[in-house]
Amino acid sequence: MPPRPEQAVPDSAAAAAVALSGVRHQYRARGRGVLALDGIDLLVEPGEALAVVGPSGCGKSTLLRMIAGFLRPTHGRITVGGTPVTRPGPDRGVVFQQPRLFPWLSVRANVAYGLREAGVPRRSRLPRVEELLDLVGLGDVGGLRPYELSGGMQQRAAIARALAPDPGILLLDEPFAALDALTRERLQDELRRIWLRTGKTLVLVTHSVDEAALLGSRIVVLSPRPGTVVLDQRSELPRAEHPRTEPEFARRREQILAAVRGDARPADPAPVHI
Repeated sequence: MPPRPEQAVPDSAAAAAVALSGVRHQYRARGRGVLALDGIDLLVEPGEALAVVGPSGCGKSTLLRMIAGFLRPTHGRITVGGTPVTRPGPDRGVVFQQPRLFPWLSVRANVAYGLREAGVPRRSRLPRVEELLDLVGLGDVGGLRPYELSGGMQQRAAIARALAPDPGILLLDEPFAALDALTRERLQDELRRIWLRTGKTLVLVTHSVDEAALLGSRIVVLSPRPGTVVLDQRSELPRAEHPRTEPEFARRREQILAAVRGDARPADPAPVHI
């Protein structure tokens, strides 16, 4: 259950970008309870790129939605910067599998939407929007409508929109799953570049073992439902100049795949408990 106001947040959780302690989530389906996640304990450090991977139905997206504040855990506690998560907030930007852009607005207006709703003056919005469009490689298409863009360009616009309020944490729920292989690879490289340039904390949910190995400075593998952590390891691979050519990429990929299949034990110590 969510913490009561008088419950103190441990120092380790307060220092973390995101902290999950004893998180358990159950939902109702056809009149019965289904346990999606059970006993998740994680501390996500500021500036980490956490890739969460696992089989379908293991609770990955549920975990992300709880960090975003769209869902509340049945049991346990989630904090962001030491503050309990009770609702969505501007400190967490979210990118979904589908771009969810407003088709009647220009790309520029879509990126500016959150700033406008927050009451940021137009003269302050425009430089921020142009900076972000340049960051994601859309500086020359700001005046177009989303339907005039390719799927990959639409998802770039969605990332720019999520970054507009300058959140400390960017949450990504299978953001490239609907794209073709070549576009997906290009956007993986873009996301890696954005992470290195901005220093944001990323939490990425993915079915792709390659994507987790490529983008995660830390990789967590969840078991089949109910999801529990079966692998939690850090990697310096995302900071490599050409990560896909590194021997570590192939090794890390096989390690993640073995954990997903359930035929290998994690080599590193278990996650830190709060």
